[in-house]
Amino acid sequence: MATKKVTVTLDESLVEALADAAEQEGVPLSRLVAGAAERELRRRAARAVVQEWQAERGAFTPDELAAARAEMAAADAEYLSSAGTSAA
Repeated sequence: MATKKVTVTLDESLVEALADAAEQEGVPLSRLVAGAAERELRRRAARAVVQEWQAERGAFTPDELAAARAEMAAADAEYLSSAGTSAA
């Protein structure tokens, strides 16, 4: 993967908090920031897909939203339980 060095300006306290988080995770600060940026781009893409779907088919029903939330909670629980066991 090609990389490009860029300069950004952030609040000093934010940089310190990010540096602490990166150290706790054992990753470079740049990797932590890149991961956050990647998540933001995925979130925006997902929002666009949802908006497009709803524009074509109408808003989600309460039952559809409840089913989606339950599915996401189950996926989160599965991920967190597997992440916890692999870290040990």
